[in-house]
Amino acid sequence: MKKTFLVFTILVSIGCQLIYAQNNCSTYYPLEEGTAFQYTSYNKKDKADGVTDYKITKVVNSNGETTATMELKLTDKKGKEIYSSNYNFTCTGTGIKIDYKSLFPSQMMKQYEDMGLEMDITGTDIELPNNLSVGQELADANVTISMNMGAMKMNIKVDMTNRKVEKKEKVTTPAGTFDCFLITETNTSKTMGATHEMQSKLWLTEGVGMVKQELYKKNGGLMSKSILTKLSR
Repeated sequence: MKKTFLVFTILVSIGCQLIYAQNNCSTYYPLEEGTAFQYTSYNKKDKADGVTDYKITKVVNSNGETTATMELKLTDKKGKEIYSSNYNFTCTGTGIKIDYKSLFPSQMMKQYEDMGLEMDITGTDIELPNNLSVGQELADANVTISMNMGAMKMNIKVDMTNRKVEKKEKVTTPAGTFDCFLITETNTSKTMGATHEMQSKLWLTEGVGMVKQELYKKNGGLMSKSILTKLSR
């Protein structure tokens, strides 16, 4: 179960990044087939810890909605692939809908199903208005994984609260210099009776999405960060 929680924690971080980027995608995200993004993750000592690549492989417009398929690949600092997956999201005039179940690696899902484990993934979409402004407060959201192992049941839940647009500032990464909104929030994870709280800072720009994200311990110590290192359209 430690492996499950580790992967889930990574996915929540990725999910937050993508939801921020894709919600109201006509403003913040270039929905074009072939568009690719690469984010490099760094640990608290500012050492590269891994790379996440995303690529939009399919976009379909129908009945006023845009449905896109995103390909995801996560590799460690040695270049070894940890997992890969494809998932879908739907963009409407008011936001997006994410298939949370498809965020979980399909290979791992099959492995657990073969073991007789039942899994259900649910969540509340993150809302991000088209017109952000400094000082604006944003709605809370959450993601939950429920696992039924017969004699044992376990829930893993992450709540995203206290979401606020703090300010505007320029951010420079290897992919360029961007005018960003800084959005902060509290991430609280609960599993097996244990509660962990993190503070998140995310820099978002129009037409690209997430440029940078930092995660902090409850006491303010930096845990990790991710920055946009490549962008191609």
